[in-house]
Amino acid sequence: MSRTIQVGSGPAEVTFSERAPLALIAGPCVIESEEHALWISRRIRDIAGPFVFKASFDKANRSSVNSYRGPGIEDGLRILGEVRKLGIPVLTDIHEPSQAQKAADFVDILQIPAFLCRQTDLLLAAGRTGNVVNIKKGQFIGPADIANAAEKVASTGNHRILLTERGSSFGYNNLVVDMRALAIMRGSGYPVVFDATHSVQLPGAAGNASGGQPEFIEPLARAATAVGIAGLFVEVHESPEHALSDGANALALDFLPALLRRLRAIDNLVKSSV
Repeated sequence: MSRTIQVGSGPAEVTFSERAPLALIAGPCVIESEEHALWISRRIRDIAGPFVFKASFDKANRSSVNSYRGPGIEDGLRILGEVRKLGIPVLTDIHEPSQAQKAADFVDILQIPAFLCRQTDLLLAAGRTGNVVNIKKGQFIGPADIANAAEKVASTGNHRILLTERGSSFGYNNLVVDMRALAIMRGSGYPVVFDATHSVQLPGAAGNASGGQPEFIEPLARAATAVGIAGLFVEVHESPEHALSDGANALALDFLPALLRRLRAIDNLVKSSV
């Protein structure tokens, strides 16, 4: 059985465990403005109840040099801190070791991007903060290999680790999710999260941007929940076609209530037999 990881406190507490109700990580891909971050975080809370808000202060791996990257670390962390003041736990990704402690002072969970999941110095810096560290499995490694990344974080004495599946490279501009990976990753002893939106991404398919197939978000999320997961990661936006990053694979905010209702029914059934 995997560890139990908790973030937040009181009525806002979110628990990641294979025995706890399905946890939710949700938000826009990137911080678009302070007003938008505060508005959408409140809206998601109204829909979902306690959840972890996700947004990036910098998207350092955009396809094009001309793509919007975010407000940057200083202003971005300040905005995430304002969301946190609402009593909502917050997650953001970091790309360099020097960003780890700066971000840790404003958020609850530090996320290691999939492309960087083997970067030892980054993993160690994140682990040393004592914050929860969410490691996204690289599209280029097998599910058993992500345990090596977790061991790097754990070597700092920090065992507050989440592992997130987001699909594997499959031919050109495509990803595939092997549901066996969720069970394999769970064998590491850490809670497993399924990223339902990046798993339907079509990397680089739009030439200077990634495409996506959001119509497959729910089928994959249902399958992953049936396998048994601790949490769901989903990027949401009220108008995906106008999102400043990754809109092609984002879930429309209006679809979130029905999706959660169906997934929670599956989750309750699966976990009632554990």
